[in-house]
Amino acid sequence: MFERKIIHIDMDAFYASVEERDDSSLKGKPVIVSGPPESRSVVCTANYEARKFGVHSAMPSSRAKKLCPEGVFVYPRFSVYKNISLEIHEIFHQYTDLVEPLSLDEAYLDVTMNFRNISSATKIARDIKEKIFSKTKLTASAGVAGIKFIAKVASNMNKPNGLTVVTPEQAERFLEELKIGKFYGIGAVTEKKMLSLGIKTGKDLKEFTKLDLIKHFGKSGSFYYHIVRGEDFREVNPYRNRKSIGAENTFPVDILDINRIYHELDEIAEVLISRIKKSSSKGKTITLKVKYANFESISRSFTHRFFFDTKEIILDYAKSLLKQTEVERRKIRLLGITISGLDEIYEDETQLKLF
Repeated sequence: MFERKIIHIDMDAFYASVEERDDSSLKGKPVIVSGPPESRSVVCTANYEARKFGVHSAMPSSRAKKLCPEGVFVYPRFSVYKNISLEIHEIFHQYTDLVEPLSLDEAYLDVTMNFRNISSATKIARDIKEKIFSKTKLTASAGVAGIKFIAKVASNMNKPNGLTVVTPEQAERFLEELKIGKFYGIGAVTEKKMLSLGIKTGKDLKEFTKLDLIKHFGKSGSFYYHIVRGEDFREVNPYRNRKSIGAENTFPVDILDINRIYHELDEIAEVLISRIKKSSSKGKTITLKVKYANFESISRSFTHRFFFDTKEIILDYAKSLLKQTEVERRKIRLLGITISGLDEIYEDETQLKLF
């Protein structure tokens, strides 16, 4: 099989690092990028000083404050992060156009064939890291491997400012010795279940048949079976389509009144429709997310026969799905609306209608 050279670049505590760079008074302090801890916001990211206290992304800000009382909370500046991300991607494209962004702060690069005709992917990764620091004064970690999965795992091995290379000859041993919790895609719940089955490393995982893994973990079992054997045939896809577009809002105070709920849905739909228009997309499936006051989350979905992209239709479906929840009987902490089943031919359809 044709041997590929893939790099996964992951910026180190990206948002927090930007804030430290732009405000020297934050240096050496535990920085938490989030809304105020007394609000109902969640942590976007935390620097490594804050992570020592157990703070991590997606954690409620109030919880982060309890874990790290001395933490400095900084409100996120997404427009700044986006502009820096664009600068970083300009560096990527000096080497290859096969760049698959995963978020503002990480991406895959296929450098098998590259613009500089550099045979060593390790050298390219090192050059990119140096150029990112020279341009932005921010550090990045990189993983180099023959498949995307190992490159992704490797980039997280020696953070911050790390560079981990796994050659094809080293891949089997690397996966066998890897602790199960380090496998990308295996979260805390799955890790706990695997440990209860005696699966502590990749080598233990290989002892299980595909049928056994599917029995214990459903469809994901097949993924675990192949990935521990280094069977990842995904290509770096620079044209990866978005699977969904969404918007949500966490309220300062739990709400119960139906008119207030409708008002909040209207505002969420307004934000969502602006994002849909920017992406030139339409969708077939709408999903309503509801989080109750006790943090229990539920979702309700509906799939239409035709694509839609209007606020009126989105609101009608959202209100209909709301009837399938315990609205007006339980207080609501968060509401969200997501559109999926996207079709990105909006501009073509518009042109056709002109004729």
